[in-house]
Amino acid sequence: MNRKRYQLDFPALMSQCEENYARMLSLLAVLGEQDEVTLDVSADGGQRRIWVRRLEKARYTTILQLEQESVHPLLPAPALTVRLYHDAQLAEVTEARPSRRVAARNDYPNRAMHVPDEKHQWNRFLGEWLRHVRAHGRVLTPTG
Repeated sequence: MNRKRYQLDFPALMSQCEENYARMLSLLAVLGEQDEVTLDVSADGGQRRIWVRRLEKARYTTILQLEQESVHPLLPAPALTVRLYHDAQLAEVTEARPSRRVAARNDYPNRAMHVPDEKHQWNRFLGEWLRHVRAHGRVLTPTG
């Protein structure tokens, strides 16, 4: 069987990263000089907490971790590490838990069964997550 190798749609990925950067600016404003802030977000008729932590801050980049409260001990909640490039105005997911470091392209099939366009999917998920937080979230407390 001859399968066509996955080709990264770089313009679409960069467009998603630009949109995510614009959405992340409001979280940076909420963080201010704090290293961590807790958000309360409406979900499924209840409330879920999301923690936003600044892991690193440099002149041209900031690394944030976004972690959602788990709904059940057997279901790991998503936690994303996002690198913001201020000069390029891009935000990309670099790590995703419960998974691992996010590759731009995966051979498929592979042992871990990661999809070929994993990086694009995680960045799309970040965009959807940020839209939900903006629509249904409120700041509880700066914690750092």
